[in-house]
Amino acid sequence: MLSRVLSKLFLVRVTVGYAAMLVIVATTLVILGPRVEDAVISYMSTNLHNLARGHFATLVGSAFVTSSGFIYVWLPGLLCLLALAELFWRGGRLVLAFGLGHVGATLIVAVELAVAIRFGWLPISVARASDVGISYGAAAVLGALSVAIPARWRPAWIGWWLAVAVLAVVAGHDFTNAGHLIALVIGMSLSVRFRVAARWTPVRYVLLAIGAAFGYMVLANELPVMIAPIAGLLGALIGQSAAHQWRRRGVNLRIASVAVGSHLN
Repeated sequence: MLSRVLSKLFLVRVTVGYAAMLVIVATTLVILGPRVEDAVISYMSTNLHNLARGHFATLVGSAFVTSSGFIYVWLPGLLCLLALAELFWRGGRLVLAFGLGHVGATLIVAVELAVAIRFGWLPISVARASDVGISYGAAAVLGALSVAIPARWRPAWIGWWLAVAVLAVVAGHDFTNAGHLIALVIGMSLSVRFRVAARWTPVRYVLLAIGAAFGYMVLANELPVMIAPIAGLLGALIGQSAAHQWRRRGVNLRIASVAVGSHLN
C-alpha cells in the first residue's frame, strides 16, 4: 500500500514538493513571529521599490512566501489545481505555466504601476506595497488548463474565467486583480502549445472541481457573492455563441469554396 501511495505521489512530485516548501516557509515565519514575517514579506515583495534596486530574486522567491494567513485552508485547493495540471502535462510544463504566469504578470503589472505613478494616477506609496504569493501562478495554470477541457465546452470555460477576471479588475481597487487577469491570459495563450489527449477519470473530475473552486476564490475574492457568477455565466454564453458563429462561418466558407471549385471545373 505504501509503495502504491508513493507511486501516485511521484506522478505529482512537483506539486507535492512545492506545497511542502510553502508549508515549511509559512510555518517557519509563524514560529519566528510577526516582526520577522513582515520583514521577509517586505524583502521578498516584487514591488517597484525592490525591483528598482535590482532585487530580481524576488521574482522567484515571492512565489514561496504568502502574506495571507490560514495557508492550510486554501492549500488543498492549490494542490488540486496544480496536481491536475501536472497529471496532464507533467512537471516541466507545470513549472513553465506557473513560472511564466507569476513572473510575466508581475513584470507587466510593475510597468503599469510605474507609468501610473509617473503620471500621478497612483500615490508613490504603491511602490512599496506588499506583493507576494501564489495567485499569479495559480491563475496562469487555471488558464492553461483550457486545453484539457473538452472542445465542446472550452469556449464556455474560457469565457467564464475571462468575464470573472475582467469584472474583478473593473470593480476592484487592487492592482493584483490586473495581475490575475494578465496571468490568466498568459496561461490561456500557453495552452495553445500544451496540446494533450485529455484522459478524464473520476479522480481528475474531483481535482478539477476543487481546483476550479480555488481559482474562483482567487479571482473573485473581492466581488459581491452574486455578481461574479452572473458575469461568469454571461461570459460562458458569449464564449459558446462566438464559437458557434465561428464554426458556422468556417462551414459556410468551406461550402462556398467547394461550390466555386465545382463551378470552375
